[in-house]
Amino acid sequence: MHVVVFAKALYKQIDERVEMISEQLALGAASGYDQYRQMVGEIQGLNHSREMLKALLEKTDDDVEETLRS
Repeated sequence: MHVVVFAKALYKQIDERVEMISEQLALGAASGYDQYRQMVGEIQGLNHSREMLKALLEKTDDDVEETLRS
């Protein structure tokens, strides 16, 4: 699999997971403060992973944002 295709697929899955957790938080799905913290922490970790992936791709692609969103 070409690295850009792999990166786009991973980026999409990260975005979908962040969106799902964000929706759950907005709907009050956290049963308590500990679960809320866990969910927020997962979003933070996913966002960090997304930024690391983007930074690595910037070394090989001039328009990373367009590549990842296409």
